Amino acid sequence: MMRFRLVVTSLLFSCAATLAAAQGLFSPVITVDDKAITGYEIDQRIKLLEAFRTPGDLATLAREQLVEDRLKQTELERVGASISDEALQNELEQFAGRANLELEQFLNVLQQNGIAPETLSEFVTIGVIWRDYVRARFGSRVQITETDIDRAIGQVGDSGTGIEVLLSEIIIPAPPEREAEALSEAERISRLTSTSAFSAEAQRVSALPSRENGGRLGWLPIANYPTQIRNIILDLDNGEVTAPIPIPNGVALFQMRGVREVQRSRQTPNSIDFAAFYVGSAGEARAVAERVDTCDDLFGEAKGLPEEQLERDTLPVNEIPSDVALELARLDQDEVSTNLTRSNGQTTVVLMLCNRLYGEDETIDREAIRNQLRSQQLAGFADALLEDLRAAATIDG
Repeated sequence: MMRFRLVVTSLLFSCAATLAAAQGLFSPVITVDDKAITGYEIDQRIKLLEAFRTPGDLATLAREQLVEDRLKQTELERVGASISDEALQNELEQFAGRANLELEQFLNVLQQNGIAPETLSEFVTIGVIWRDYVRARFGSRVQITETDIDRAIGQVGDSGTGIEVLLSEIIIPAPPEREAEALSEAERISRLTSTSAFSAEAQRVSALPSRENGGRLGWLPIANYPTQIRNIILDLDNGEVTAPIPIPNGVALFQMRGVREVQRSRQTPNSIDFAAFYVGSAGEARAVAERVDTCDDLFGEAKGLPEEQLERDTLPVNEIPSDVALELARLDQDEVSTNLTRSNGQTTVVLMLCNRLYGEDETIDREAIRNQLRSQQLAGFADALLEDLRAAATIDG
């Protein structure tokens, strides 16, 4: 009988301890004015950040994000901002779509990682309402002039300013049999915001020689890139990564590390003169690259070979195949790349930039530049408002 009593007593103490722990999990850990943040919410946000493969100190980041969410919530309640159930459902479906999943599939994956559906819903809700509120409140104060656009795209006079970008790059090989796997990997990396984490991924998965330097490139004119990629890059904030960019047999990713204006004598090229010499191996390609100094030298290398082994073209920038265009973006005149392959890796391309050609008839998507500048100004207003809200709040914990 005594043993039975001891067992029952032990079970009662165990249940009481579990209940106390559960109650503690829902107790306030941080307060922002009259709003509490519980241990459960912090735990859920940490798990959500882990699921998104967010680098850094997730416990600290979770607390910081939840404090900001409470500050935003207070302001949004003050002005009566909200979102309809239908609009929220659409936003959630789009969020899941970025991972190439239906919403139900996405929620199942989160639940398998201990994340409640409500956690995602709250995360998306506050972000969407805040975004729309910032646009509505500050939109009329954002003034993008034609001069601002000219300055941004480097068209202020013949010797005006141009934009250079400091990027990190990753290209993940994606032959047909690995396409889905490569895209999934790229989706994960695209959510990174840490330059060190992106560099580590570049060293691990990138097919480019820049992987040895963590994918980091030097300053390059934004005009070197194809228009469609140029606009994507210009829309990035520092640390932000592009969505995966499909290219032939690969997926490309770029992370923004900096933007600057420079004095340039020439602006955006409207066509590029380049040569592609097809050889059998990477070693042979490197040997050719060491022997040639100009594009004309490649004709000597190709003498006696089938005519199709050497191609020289002058094409409008936006008609150049995307993988070739990305390689050319890194090159100066008479520089060579041997990174590209064809025929499932059986052929290596000796790619040489012969010249960038400039003209008066170039077309630039000015509206895309306007939108990018508008987003930058709105982000500045939002950051300033959030700092004002933080300064006015009482935050304990």
